Amino acid sequence: MNLPMRINFEEKDYTYLIITKGITKLTAEIQINLNDREYQLVCNSKGDWDVVDATVNDNPGLLKAIGRNIKLRYRL
Repeated sequence: MNLPMRINFEEKDYTYLIITKGITKLTAEIQINLNDREYQLVCNSKGDWDVVDATVNDNPGLLKAIGRNIKLRYRL
């Protein structure tokens, strides 16, 4: 069972779940659940996490912030 993680972005609180199990420094893809939608975050060549197939309506800034949050949490 995954524990929900929280992030504050643009003065709003969001809760998301990390679906991927066993995250290590070698992990290149992470799946998350945000607002009952699943997103796939992929590590780019700079070490930043980008979202695959994100649209403007998906709030890419929030998804990038979640990627940074996961990177700091797991020391990736």
